[in-house]
Amino acid sequence: MTDGPLSLPARLCLLAWDSARPTAAGTGRLADLVRAGALTELAQRGLLTDEDGIATPLDLDARAGDAVLDGLLELVHESCPHHWRTWVTLRARVTLDAVREQLVVGGYLRAEKKRVLGVFPSVDHALERVTAVDALREETLRLLQGPPPVAELSERDAALVALAVAANLLPEKDVRAHEQRVEELSERAGAGAPGLWKIVREVRGAVAAESTAPARA
Repeated sequence: MTDGPLSLPARLCLLAWDSARPTAAGTGRLADLVRAGALTELAQRGLLTDEDGIATPLDLDARAGDAVLDGLLELVHESCPHHWRTWVTLRARVTLDAVREQLVVGGYLRAEKKRVLGVFPSVDHALERVTAVDALREETLRLLQGPPPVAELSERDAALVALAVAANLLPEKDVRAHEQRVEELSERAGAGAPGLWKIVREVRGAVAAESTAPARA
């Protein structure tokens, strides 16, 4: 997969960008999508597990080695217990800000300082590596359309497509033409461990619900 070292939430953040208009992307739903990607990757790595529907750190000392993922692990550990769907939206902007900072350091985004109402300092982000995002989108469409058999794809690549479809990031005509493959990709994303499929289903369902809800700032 193109830009394989990037985490799942980072790739989803870039995939949500419109490379034809590489100015600042919105937050609301994007934050939920990025958080969903982080939850999914932590679950796929075995660092978050499901206990009666509650997202639970497996080992309080375990780390992912990624600042974004480790930040979310710490947040889950320090917070009251919550269901997976709650974590998709709860303080999701924290994860989005961390991913954007990571992508700025990696040269994918450019941070542009501004002042709101001419007074309050703020930061916008612009797409810096347009060709990388275009390549990521082309590769994601290839994974959706085939021909690679779903069983040969990594769980993380399968999750990328499943969450992108749930967030309406891919062309509707392509999604309709490959509905069965989308379901197979969703299953593949949760195939790595007992209970993982349930987690992926919950997170993906939350993203789909948020994508049809009124937009948030």
